[in-house]
Amino acid sequence: MTKREISEIKALLQSPKKIVIVPHKNPDGDAMGSSLGLYHYLKLFNHHISVITPNDYPNFLKWLPGDELVIKYDNNKAAADELIINADIIFTLDFNALHRTGNMETILTEADGIKILIDHHQQPDNYAKYIYSDVTICSTAQMIYHFIDMLGDLKLLNSNISTCLYTGIMTDTGSFRFRSTTSTTHHVVANLIDNGADNAQIHNNVYDTNSYNRLQLLGRALNNLNFIEELNTAYIILSQKELNKYNFQKGDTEGVVNYALSLKGVKFAVIFIENQKESIIKISLRSKGNFDVNTFARQHFNGGGHTNAAGGRSELSLKKTVEKFISILPTYKNDLKS
Repeated sequence: MTKREISEIKALLQSPKKIVIVPHKNPDGDAMGSSLGLYHYLKLFNHHISVITPNDYPNFLKWLPGDELVIKYDNNKAAADELIINADIIFTLDFNALHRTGNMETILTEADGIKILIDHHQQPDNYAKYIYSDVTICSTAQMIYHFIDMLGDLKLLNSNISTCLYTGIMTDTGSFRFRSTTSTTHHVVANLIDNGADNAQIHNNVYDTNSYNRLQLLGRALNNLNFIEELNTAYIILSQKELNKYNFQKGDTEGVVNYALSLKGVKFAVIFIENQKESIIKISLRSKGNFDVNTFARQHFNGGGHTNAAGGRSELSLKKTVEKFISILPTYKNDLKS
């Protein structure tokens, strides 16, 4: 983002505006942390702000300050549409294309408000007037921190802003263990802690509040783990029947694919999750080193993301989706063995 663009945005925000903040469908910790962090920052300037998510998100994020104000589009379409149509500014966070908002895509496309995209995924679409895109940054929440810094307002960081941004950074870096975590990231989170983010409590709120059913589902997932040793690949399958058995709640499979990636010798890990309501198989892909799961997901499973973390989907049956995956793997043998 250029200095001229920052100056123009700063001028836009000088007087109260009607602002809408939108994360992607099925928002995760980074989507909600960046959205609510930006919300608390903008509230300092008396803007009228609405955070509108395409749908619901996991319970382990609902302690975030400002959660009670979030509007879920699939439950409040008419009210949300009115807010979006009348918005002066629309921030779209943690996604690179409007179709990532599901049923919100049409109304966002039609809206006349000035769109500002802030995101760290590859190959962003050109739908926004202002685009802050950087694939080298670990999370959109860290980008919001830098955005606030560009506007000259780090001095305004408070407990609510810091807590939300810390949560987004922590969750999108796997508690700071992924390669995308840089020395800059650690400087950022140090400042967030100094400004009110209780790092121990945040970690507890996100990771240490498992339900009995969630742990039982994890056990089933690990029991379903498959290892293709000659291709350094592991995958997990969860059927709708298994999800139902353990009373699946949104977010219960968050991070499960990382258990497959932690297996000794594994370079590529995938989880296939059946979603009968949407008639799709949801796919999460993770990798180590230079194996590019973003490209893999884009080419084979209508998805994308980052080099080492991506998502995809299949409209085939669960069985046929897995068969397709296994049939494709030998094509990448050299990359997976290198």
